[in-house]
Amino acid sequence: MSSELRLKKLRGSGGYVMARVSDEQQTKGNLGGPDLFLAPIGRLSAEFITKHFCNTCEKEFEGSPKIEFENPNEEVAENLILAEKGQYICNSCNSSIAEYREFKKQNESEGVGSAKPIEQVAPSQVENTPQVDSAPQVTNISQIDSPPQETVTTPSPATSVTSIEGRAVYDENANKVGIAKQVGIDSTQAMVLVITQNDGSEGSIPWKSIKKVGEVILLGNPENDAQPGKCSCGFVNKDGAKFCEECGTSIQ
Repeated sequence: MSSELRLKKLRGSGGYVMARVSDEQQTKGNLGGPDLFLAPIGRLSAEFITKHFCNTCEKEFEGSPKIEFENPNEEVAENLILAEKGQYICNSCNSSIAEYREFKKQNESEGVGSAKPIEQVAPSQVENTPQVDSAPQVTNISQIDSPPQETVTTPSPATSVTSIEGRAVYDENANKVGIAKQVGIDSTQAMVLVITQNDGSEGSIPWKSIKKVGEVILLGNPENDAQPGKCSCGFVNKDGAKFCEECGTSIQ
């Protein structure tokens, strides 16, 4: 695989950046469609980003957007932690251009288990929570003044998720649908499992559709996982989407 850096357009939910990336980074950013996405690649050095476009400003800017990140080390599933989360922010209006999440395993000798349940917030807590009118921001991150730079925090000691690669993926009818490749984030910032499908092409499966991770990966019943914007290919689009961002199929 070539180590040469190539200038590519990397899309985010709020715009895009033009950046020089390696073949390995391009592979991470390819979720099976024609476009490359910034979220699965994670944090790029500002020096490799030449331009950025903000959907809110409807304008392209020279140089890198602001890059802010933190290392929460939060366990999101059995033996799987959220090691880093961050976002690319427009220098002009502070809108989020893209967000990313990086996941790590605590113990490479063990598999990834069921996801942790989401904690419920009491109504009284919601009522007392200050409202924020600005665009969504990552919490506990100091604001960065221009010129663009990265906010650095302590690196996570956890190792990368590698043992999930190569495991067979089966649907609820025990039909093999592909081979696991990696854990990633799609264009809607949702956690997905990237797989190599039976025909050799790449696809992604929403993490919430995974029933169990063991020697093989078992998917749940799609009938119980119906949700707005979900395409027949399994990709979950934003509410109101008329065409799938993953495969281009019309969503009825």
